[in-house]
Amino acid sequence: MSREEESFPFYYGVVLYPLLFVLVIWTVMWVEVTFHVDFTTYGVRPQTVKGLRGIFFSPFIHSGVTHLWHNTIPIFVLAMALFYFYKKISWAVLFWILILSGLGTWLLGRPSYHIGMSGIIYGLVSFLFFKGIFAKHYRLIALSLVVVFLYGGLIWGALPIKAGVSWEGHLAGLIAGLLLAFRFRESVPLPAKYIWEKPDYNAEDDPFMKQFDENGNFIEIEPEEPLEEVEIHYEYKESKLNDTEGL
Repeated sequence: MSREEESFPFYYGVVLYPLLFVLVIWTVMWVEVTFHVDFTTYGVRPQTVKGLRGIFFSPFIHSGVTHLWHNTIPIFVLAMALFYFYKKISWAVLFWILILSGLGTWLLGRPSYHIGMSGIIYGLVSFLFFKGIFAKHYRLIALSLVVVFLYGGLIWGALPIKAGVSWEGHLAGLIAGLLLAFRFRESVPLPAKYIWEKPDYNAEDDPFMKQFDENGNFIEIEPEEPLEEVEIHYEYKESKLNDTEGL
């Protein structure tokens, strides 16, 4: 009488994949610091052909440990929410947020290098919020409210109010998340069902329900096959210790 259980790899991936993202971005920073290299030029450079490569590379590059740390917790939390609530479309959503946010930054951005995971973070915030609203499912709406409570303040990052911040990348991420929420608006995860909620359920075949009569009273059911008798034999051996010996 239990709920349908998801496979262990699914629950494992809910934590493993976000943890892998965090490991990758921290590894890139470690390489830069250890070997005194700078990957900034691999970021998005708007309106340049060479800058298009930044669509794929820029999310993994950060300007410093502070910038990296500010992106670590949000990407971990939001990615876990994505993989848990939208496991069937999670990879597609991530891929298209990467492409659309990067391309949007390339089209809208100032002539500078745009780096960091912020575009994807804003994309996930936007997707998780609008997806719950479009789906009209109580669990997903609750997730939308949690996202707004935790990261609603990020909306100010999509406005040009702070120097040195790629508000264009943030804005592109918000737009990308909205578009994907609309695109996948019908992909709503079905809640797990109990056995008795299934259409082919038959109470007469349920071993548990057979223990009750038509009035709901518990009845004792004799086993279909008689239990085999088990004989137990005890053997006693005399102790080798005499009465004068102690423990």
